[in-house]
Amino acid sequence: MWQRSVCVGLLALALGYLCVLGPELPPAALRQLSASLLGTLRRARSLEARTVAAWQAAIVRPARGWARVAVGVNACVDVVLSGVKLLEALGLEPSDGKNHAVLSSRQELREAFAHFMERGAAAERFFSDAEAFRDIARTASEHPAAQLYVGGNAALIGQKLATNPDLKILLCGPVGPKLHELLDDNVVVPPESMQERDEFHLILEYQAGEQWGRVRAPAANRFIFSHDLSNGALNMLEVFVSSLDEFQPDLVVLSGLHMMEGQSKEMRQRRLMEAVASISDIPTDIPIHLELASMTDQDFMSNIMHQQVFPLVNSIGLNEQELLFLTQAASGPHASLASWSGIPDVGVVSDILFWILKEHGRTAERASDLTRIHFHTLAYHILVTVDGHWGNQAAAVAAGARAAGTQACATDTIDASKVFLKAPLEFVTSHTEAPSKISLNPDEPVVQWHREGISFHFTPVLVCKDPVRTVGLGDAISAEGLFYSEVYPQ
Repeated sequence: MWQRSVCVGLLALALGYLCVLGPELPPAALRQLSASLLGTLRRARSLEARTVAAWQAAIVRPARGWARVAVGVNACVDVVLSGVKLLEALGLEPSDGKNHAVLSSRQELREAFAHFMERGAAAERFFSDAEAFRDIARTASEHPAAQLYVGGNAALIGQKLATNPDLKILLCGPVGPKLHELLDDNVVVPPESMQERDEFHLILEYQAGEQWGRVRAPAANRFIFSHDLSNGALNMLEVFVSSLDEFQPDLVVLSGLHMMEGQSKEMRQRRLMEAVASISDIPTDIPIHLELASMTDQDFMSNIMHQQVFPLVNSIGLNEQELLFLTQAASGPHASLASWSGIPDVGVVSDILFWILKEHGRTAERASDLTRIHFHTLAYHILVTVDGHWGNQAAAVAAGARAAGTQACATDTIDASKVFLKAPLEFVTSHTEAPSKISLNPDEPVVQWHREGISFHFTPVLVCKDPVRTVGLGDAISAEGLFYSEVYPQ
């Protein structure tokens, strides 16, 4: 680090010396020397600082932005605290771990938490006993170490968009008194969306090396559980769609379909068909963004793709786990890949994204509305669009990546000393066709390529060295990308 500082100091001294000697040098020589020294000075800065500076220039507001955004339908209160502290507050002694697909008692909670803590693995479970869960949630939310946040993809996206004072946000979901208190003043909640009790999601964190009895966590992670019936049944979807006539949004953001996984197969199938009917009622001139989330049932994902959900929406947001699960569920490209190894390969990711838009997006032969996908993973983001439908996507993908760095580090702007560049500096754009090889230049960090009428915008992420809060990071990324996006009238 000190070598770079010395280099910068010497170059600055050289530039100053040039200014003094300026009158005695020919103008052409002075220009050439100045340009050379300035170029060297720029390169002497860290890759991270150069990326931040380039983003600042690239991130510009669209010519036609949104004024009113309607967001629905999953919302809750996230209660975040140490799992060990909560279990101690509940009077539960350490025990051997045992996995439970559904939790029905405090004892099963204790066993499931120990099971996943011992493996350092994340997990999410439904707690079936409403009264027992209510008692646990009360203990958790009143614990001195507990932190209460807006939760649920839709509510998180609405909360992020509401930080822009010139946007009016409608949020429709199961909103209880505590969640209503936590929401930004700029978020409007229709009276029909309010309910007497909050839906609490308890997020039990543990740190690497933390111990509970004989259990020792090999890595930091979290165990999430809830008794969430409203979100699981998408109870507020019809209320959401009926609210649009009065609110008159120019963008609709939809999330929560993944919450239906906890329902029986018959209930899920019926509710999905009802959801398709409701989404079909949204006027076609209002673009719809669908935010996906973690799922485990391939048949359900296949239904969402094929039973008219994808063709009804204009845009999709998803991460690397959801992308791989999607191609596995539909036997798409690279479906034989069991899991990602390290940073997802850019060529593999772009092949799957291209396939989604070619198979399910708008073409001359297909009347689908799908024309945009925002893919985000820890190290980089890619925005993919069908040509002629979206503008300002270089700014949008850069803004999404910037949001990842600021939110994870809990800073207003990116501090280059607190982040690091993890993206590959060289990559190929495909593994199924003749690829282009791209070298990343931090002074021009948004890279663009094209493939059969589809445009790709790639940018690295500056990863926070010591993340403060990662819950809801994907929702913040998608919200920021949407805020800087412009849809072209068709």
